[in-house]
Amino acid sequence: MPITLSRYGALILLGALSVVLFAPFRQGYLAPCLLAAVLLLLPRHNAAQAGRGIYLWALSAYCANFYWIYHSLHDIAGLPAVFAIPLVALLPAWLALFPAAALYFTYRLSWRNPYWQWLLAFPSLWTFFDWMRGWLLTGFSWGGLGYSQIPNWPLAGLAPLFGIYAVTWAVVASAGALVLLWRFPKHRQWLGLGLAVAWVGSWGLSHIQWTEASGKPLSISLVQGNIPQTLKWEPTIFAQTLDTYTQHMTASQARLVILPETALPIFYDELPANYLQPLQAILQQQEKEVITGIPLRDMSGDYNGVISLTQPTQQYRKAHLVPFGEYVPLPWLTGWLYRYMNMPLSGFTRGEPEQQPFTVADQRIAFNICYEDSFGEELLAGARSATLLANVSNLAWFGHSTAAEQHLQLSQARALETGRPMLRATNTGLTAVIDQRGQVLQSLPQFHNARLDTSVQGRQGETPYLKWGNWPVLIALLLAIVLSFSYRRPSDHR
Repeated sequence: MPITLSRYGALILLGALSVVLFAPFRQGYLAPCLLAAVLLLLPRHNAAQAGRGIYLWALSAYCANFYWIYHSLHDIAGLPAVFAIPLVALLPAWLALFPAAALYFTYRLSWRNPYWQWLLAFPSLWTFFDWMRGWLLTGFSWGGLGYSQIPNWPLAGLAPLFGIYAVTWAVVASAGALVLLWRFPKHRQWLGLGLAVAWVGSWGLSHIQWTEASGKPLSISLVQGNIPQTLKWEPTIFAQTLDTYTQHMTASQARLVILPETALPIFYDELPANYLQPLQAILQQQEKEVITGIPLRDMSGDYNGVISLTQPTQQYRKAHLVPFGEYVPLPWLTGWLYRYMNMPLSGFTRGEPEQQPFTVADQRIAFNICYEDSFGEELLAGARSATLLANVSNLAWFGHSTAAEQHLQLSQARALETGRPMLRATNTGLTAVIDQRGQVLQSLPQFHNARLDTSVQGRQGETPYLKWGNWPVLIALLLAIVLSFSYRRPSDHR
């Protein structure tokens, strides 16, 4: 049965409604229900039509969730709308290919029974393609269904064991179970029991403490300068920016002060000596460590970096750069766009993938910058030798949108996966302290010049995910997919 116009409309509507699954709305319990409703709107035996239908749903979902890209490109960077609108649609159009491919192959394999299809094959294919979109062409994993469960819904208990992709698999498998509940009412008792056991079991796992306290609590200050992006790089307010952050640095009583990404909008080696040297003397006298986001450079290139002003040998250089924001992909093809945009420092070099944590008192802090914390496995090497994680970001690019809340949820997932607290210092918000369970302990209101003064307890030990990364899930997914090929109907082998 072909998809009718009304069903296409319903798919678009359900895609737009997917925003309620994620921060700031966080209605993650609806994720299996919403996906099941989408699957029930699709034809049962036509792979091409089903693929097109779920592509339309995913396109609508990603456009609704990532609308803030337009604000970044048009309102902040100044790209004309005639170019900004197609570019905003381009990312969702690319991302939507992955769930569409997962469903298409699920249909094409034609299973012997629907239970195998919806409880194993479809969740495994969906999760495998979701993992692919997290690294292919540098990757973009925001909007993965697993994040809808972070941190408070029961399935989040799988994150410390097997990571966010295990949570995604459980969400999609739950949706498959709901499809079977609808289509095979005679088996509702067993399917309902299985769902309950899976969700209650995951909830039980969330109560396990995988790591333990390490060292003494560290007093910290997280600074939120609230410098508008349209003014951040203006030479006329440079002195005001320095004054804003200097006041926070010197007034804080904490052992550690963290400033956000590119808080000081100048290369570190260009900081005036009559500013930096007296400041360093004051900070050393106060026995204080100040770590700031600031561009770094040497003979090998320019870097989006983090450096300790009191111990400059402690540095971090961003390894996973933002396409079009921090480097120009295919400059021969896309370079002309930059004539229309105000995009300072768009030619950064990638830092090394594994870098040493910073040492402050008896704590070791693994830094990452901006959306690097959406790539969970990339943070594991630093997290294994660290007791704390820290993210510095500048989300002024996205204005009063949901981007900051979505980014906070990514940080919560990383804290939960690694069993490490996460410190977030951002320019406009959300500046926050997240504990090892992914819970926000304290945060600052957005768009305020403020400082969050508190203390944090480092953690040591390893969660299973911190030890093994994505390998157990990937191996299980590949085995499930390979096994699925041998479980097709006999007629499919002709």
